[in-house]
Amino acid sequence: MSRPLDVLVLGLNYAPEPTGIAPYTTGMAGFLADAGHRVHVVTGQPHYPQWAVADGYRNERGHSWHGSVEVTRLPHPVPSRPSGRTRIAMEAAFAAQAATVGGPSPDVIVAVSPALLTVGAALRRRRPGRTAVGVVVQDLYSRAAVEAGILTGREAAATEALERWLLRGADGVVAIHESFRRSLVRLGVDAQRVATIRNWTHTGAATGDPEALRRELGWAPGEVIALHAGNMGAKQGLENVVDAARLAASRGLPVRFVLLGAGHQRDHLERLGRDLPTLQFLDPLPDGVFETALRAADVLVLNERPEIAEMCVPSKLTSYFAAGRPVVAASSAASAGTAEVLVSGGGVPVTPGEPGALLDAVLATVADETEALAMGLRGQLFARDALAERAARDAYVGWVEGLAGRAPAVEVPRPRRPDARRYGRRALGLRRVVSRPARPAGLEDAS
Repeated sequence: MSRPLDVLVLGLNYAPEPTGIAPYTTGMAGFLADAGHRVHVVTGQPHYPQWAVADGYRNERGHSWHGSVEVTRLPHPVPSRPSGRTRIAMEAAFAAQAATVGGPSPDVIVAVSPALLTVGAALRRRRPGRTAVGVVVQDLYSRAAVEAGILTGREAAATEALERWLLRGADGVVAIHESFRRSLVRLGVDAQRVATIRNWTHTGAATGDPEALRRELGWAPGEVIALHAGNMGAKQGLENVVDAARLAASRGLPVRFVLLGAGHQRDHLERLGRDLPTLQFLDPLPDGVFETALRAADVLVLNERPEIAEMCVPSKLTSYFAAGRPVVAASSAASAGTAEVLVSGGGVPVTPGEPGALLDAVLATVADETEALAMGLRGQLFARDALAERAARDAYVGWVEGLAGRAPAVEVPRPRRPDARRYGRRALGLRRVVSRPARPAGLEDAS
């Protein structure tokens, strides 16, 4: 570009959230700033995957700097036990406030979905001949509502219509997987406006000895460790893993299923698996130790509810493949997760929701040591070639710069903001910020 762009990023999730969407929104903003553009991120309070505002943060509006990226954080409700409706209320509150944050008119607004209503906030701020709007689709919202059982019937149809209308109003859309691109085109988005930019492997290097960590975590010599890392939510369907651990215990098999991470389903899962010697729960591990734990496992487990097909691409696979361990994927044959495992050659698929099939696949994988090693190596090569950060960096910079040249010359209809009467004006935080602070030289937000 001949000049730096002013880029506004609207996304509910951002650093320091360690998993899910946040690392990719944070990385994208950093890519654009490193390319010389002025980037302002409007985001929510860090709350995922623990579904509580993170320590050190207060649920209030504030400004800071994350490297060379300006960050505005907005308050919003955080449901301790998220459901479809409470999540929609949270996203509506964030979107309503995001539409009011002041500042100069940007050249490009990038909205990250979910939250879907954030796209409406972006479209409200578009100015003819000045501002282009792009959307990064990390999850297919309407498919998630159906596949996760959140919405049915008329509500599901209305959500699909809303997603279609919002995405068709954008100047460009990013799909994080080719299967997403096909789904977006089927939804009604112009294929010429959809670009595929893969999420990348964002985890760092292992910092310790895997064998030493195995001893520290109590993993016995010769014990088969099948590790699931990441969010413990409804769509993961981790009751299947608990049942596989119960089956291993009943058979006296030397297998330990490990659930590493946090999430609103963890307490429920711990109650289900109480006193099982073949099941272990681990709290999130710090950078370096987390990567070492992945390498220390014998098998890495991807588990999803059988209904999950089009809604998401499991972000954990980017770190799984980089770890060089074989993956057992208990997910739908139609899912992006299964497609990734097959195309990479980094693991084996298994029928979801069948604990016996999961247990048998784990045992069969470790029984063939040569093939297990080969799967791990193929996964690493896939991570290096298809999930490289440098490829995503170049693609996002090029995409945003291309959008800047396609700002619409005419006004477009704006979606309504969420109904304040329904959610309450105080919850939605409907007040305008009319100024933004100058960046203090050398000051960086530790988040």
